[in-house]
Amino acid sequence: MATLLKGTAFITGAASGIGQHTAFAFARHGITKLALADINMPNLERTQQILKERFPNVEVLPLRMDVRNHQEIKDGIAEITSKFGRLDVAVNNAGIGGSGKLTHETEDEEIERVMDVNIHGVYRCQKEELAVMVKQEDLGPRDGRGRIINIASMYGIIAPNSRLPHTAYTTSKHAVVGLTKGDANAYADYNIRINAICPGYIGTPLVKGAMDMSRDGPLQQDLDRAPLRRIGTMEEIADSIVCLASPMNSYMQGAVTVVDGGFTSN
Repeated sequence: MATLLKGTAFITGAASGIGQHTAFAFARHGITKLALADINMPNLERTQQILKERFPNVEVLPLRMDVRNHQEIKDGIAEITSKFGRLDVAVNNAGIGGSGKLTHETEDEEIERVMDVNIHGVYRCQKEELAVMVKQEDLGPRDGRGRIINIASMYGIIAPNSRLPHTAYTTSKHAVVGLTKGDANAYADYNIRINAICPGYIGTPLVKGAMDMSRDGPLQQDLDRAPLRRIGTMEEIADSIVCLASPMNSYMQGAVTVVDGGFTSN
């Protein structure tokens, strides 16, 4: 049976949430070699165990990686290429939120931490991924030398309302969009595809742990504004990432794909 994906994939923030479900979706759709990175090794090992049980033919390489540490990223990418020989798809997913405080109330350390993970971390990973991909064999117009998908946010193209003032997070995700577009232009001649996914409100552990999920809370009020009027699932975002990583989207470059239930269409 034909599969959408093939080869080796690397996912950051893979211990839970969107990263974990992307790993499941990649294995289901044909990826046979998975490198999974996170700072939470117990959760990452559980993800590895689930993959082993569901997809026994998939080889998994777990990597303890803090995207704030460039050397850990370099070492991790080197281990991937040493073990698997090639890097076909990279998903830069690791990210954090913030306190939701107004800018004048937010400590400098929080701004620096959010930016360091959400944009500098993506930049560091993308730099090392590209360094590998530019040297790889070009597999033709549909597969190229590699594909990179950056996880931004619908708040990478708009800003939250005054009840949800996550300005540090919003700033970082706008920067991810800029990084994606800039390098998509710069590396098109190498036949490396770079695109971004901008999820809306998704039922991840991060969202559920940080936001008021009550019926009358600001999150539900925002959801009621969206045409689909519900929170998205991690599986729905993972499936969108599969599409972006596949040859079915081989003519898409520098795109910012919004998957938000229609929230930003209002």
